[in-house]
Amino acid sequence: MAENHAQNRAKLISETRRRFEAEYVTDKSDKYDARDVERLQQDDNWVESYLSWRHNIVDETLKMLDESFQWRKEISVNDLNESSIPRWLLEIGVIYLHGYDKEGNKLFWIRVKYHIKDQKTISDKKKLIAFWLERYAKRENGKPVTVMFDLSETGINSIDMDFVRFIINCFKVYYPKYLSKIVIFDMPWLMNAAFKIVKTWLGPEAVSLLKFTSKNEVQDYVSVEYLPPHMGGTDPFKYSYPPLVDDDFQTPLCENGPITSEDETSSKEDIESDGKETLETISNEEQTALVKKSNPTESTSKAEENEKVDSKMKAFKKPLSVFKGPLLHISPAEELYFGNTESGEKKTLMVLTNVTKNIVAFKVRTTAPEKYRVKPSNSSCDPGASVDIVVSPHGGLTVSAQDRFLIMAAEMEQSSGTGPAELTQFWKEVPRNKVMEHRLRCHTVESSKPNTLTLKDSAFNMSDKTSEDICLQLSHLLESNRKLEDQVQRCIWFQQLLLSLTMLLLAFVTSFFYLLYS
Repeated sequence: MAENHAQNRAKLISETRRRFEAEYVTDKSDKYDARDVERLQQDDNWVESYLSWRHNIVDETLKMLDESFQWRKEISVNDLNESSIPRWLLEIGVIYLHGYDKEGNKLFWIRVKYHIKDQKTISDKKKLIAFWLERYAKRENGKPVTVMFDLSETGINSIDMDFVRFIINCFKVYYPKYLSKIVIFDMPWLMNAAFKIVKTWLGPEAVSLLKFTSKNEVQDYVSVEYLPPHMGGTDPFKYSYPPLVDDDFQTPLCENGPITSEDETSSKEDIESDGKETLETISNEEQTALVKKSNPTESTSKAEENEKVDSKMKAFKKPLSVFKGPLLHISPAEELYFGNTESGEKKTLMVLTNVTKNIVAFKVRTTAPEKYRVKPSNSSCDPGASVDIVVSPHGGLTVSAQDRFLIMAAEMEQSSGTGPAELTQFWKEVPRNKVMEHRLRCHTVESSKPNTLTLKDSAFNMSDKTSEDICLQLSHLLESNRKLEDQVQRCIWFQQLLLSLTMLLLAFVTSFFYLLYS
């Protein structure tokens, strides 16, 4: 079954490429950016994203590619950078990426109160949208975003249907499969009519992705740690520029130190690593001093610690999926799974394999540096060799699907050293376009028991409840339902009243003009 699906997928991709080249590119190559045409021939995932959005109908996919590619050339998407956007537009923070929803999707914030409808600036604002989406798409190929339409404190001057339509088209045509959902927060009733029009632009399938929320409902989609205070959250983040808001990847705790068991008490190294031991904060002289202080007794204890780690490493199951990058093969490919119930460990393993002929330096960063210990997090890998990296939750903190890890890698010259000082200097000097980046999500395996056992356990728990408890819950449910029906009736009555008043006003204005000119 899986083999047939793969064959059909390959056939559709091949047909799309062949027909697009023959029917659209030939004799009309100036319509598109040559880089997009080349990418279409090389990137299977890109082709598939258009196909799946058009239900694998090749004719519809070709039309969509034509429209999307013309737009990409018109707005010069491949050449957009910070200098393409007016500085004031980056400074106000109307659009940016920050945080994750409960499903682990990146949040794409649109703070509508900072947008004023203005034909003179609409072109730059569209470029800003394209800049952020293209920047994200290049880093997180195929991973969707959740659009956060924050309408709090929004006035009539901010209503700009042309701008909203452009955003909708970005996800409908230009960046297919990148939309997880649109969370609309605190929408004023004045905008009800406007969003009825928006629904027609989205189409019937995408309408289900609209989530209208208030302060209570928004937490169904985004946890409080990534919501600002005005949404009932606790996120202290405040937008500022420069620099650009990034994925917030930082150095994890205890970069290259020992990974201790969860039941062990914090050692001196643990305390130091909580506040000090990061690559950016330890100077080269301090690192040299630490090496000089080592003695045979310490070496013996470190060897024993390494043996303990090696014995625990045997309990890890090697990851099966592999991301094949130009410098490193990284396993697992997309998700780090925590909580191996067979071994009792809540640690996970990352395997990096150098596929080049040179030494490759690598760094590991995370969006939650206070939660994790990584060993090693800053080192190098010899040609053809593999490095096992152990990632361990710290201090009983909970692994979250919103947490991310970033692996950065770059080739080193043969003459370069690989000590801490040399690596520090190397990362300061290496050009950004020479750095390979790959991101991993986190996933918690709660239990190895089948779902049927969980259901049985729930059934047993239910049997312990008395009939009085169940009746009480049922009465609360009915009461809540009655209140909801009352609220709906009031809303309907209010809308009917507004409609009646509008009709009366229209009749009055019509009569006035009729009498005036008759």
